Amino acid sequence: MRAISIIYRRELGAYLRSPYGWVICAIVLLIDGLLFQGLVMSGGEQLSALVLERAFYYQSGIPLFGGVLLSFRLLSEERQNHSMVLLNTSPIRDSQIVIGKFLAALTFLAVMLVLSVYMPILVKINGKITFSQVLVGYVGLLLLGAATMSIGLFASALTRQQLIAAVIAAAMVTVMCFIYVLANKVDPPLNDAINQIGLFWVHFHGSFEKGILNLKDIIYYVATTYFFLLLAIKTLEAKRWQ
Repeated sequence: MRAISIIYRRELGAYLRSPYGWVICAIVLLIDGLLFQGLVMSGGEQLSALVLERAFYYQSGIPLFGGVLLSFRLLSEERQNHSMVLLNTSPIRDSQIVIGKFLAALTFLAVMLVLSVYMPILVKINGKITFSQVLVGYVGLLLLGAATMSIGLFASALTRQQLIAAVIAAAMVTVMCFIYVLANKVDPPLNDAINQIGLFWVHFHGSFEKGILNLKDIIYYVATTYFFLLLAIKTLEAKRWQ
């Protein structure tokens, strides 16, 4: 745990001290705020629950885009700057490196989500929504972000080139978000199986976005996060001897 804590504090400090993390935070929140103001709050008289549902739909861009942008450099940058050699020769396991970096990125993403809480507050001021609906929505956003960042970490472990890692991460997240399009083209029961793999449509749009808390959706995001973090660890272990 001490090694994970050291990696965590080192990486989180890098996010907080450098402009990189804050620039990403500002850009993502700016775009999301514009979408919220232009497409959510300008629809005339609507049910507050539906307004909040649509707000969470656009807020999903925070964990999706922010998750990729925060995670694709975590391992590839270390190898590109040749600092991975220091980590490999220290008494720290690959799993501790991956978990420490993942938790740091997830913490910064949580900060971004906290900064977006003004959106539900604006809906609350103009209408009537429940605290549970807001809480469930933000739990879903955090789980979606965790899964997205685990994919980004895996992509970062594959190559030392940050641009290539970013492209791989973005491609994988895009495919997993829009795989429901493929599911609509095949017959049951295969279409349902493909739908369940999707990162966004069934598990977030179909439940968390509407304020519905389903155990199967939580299990899906936790399992997806674990799977890609495990792939990142195994990839690092394989590249340690290259």
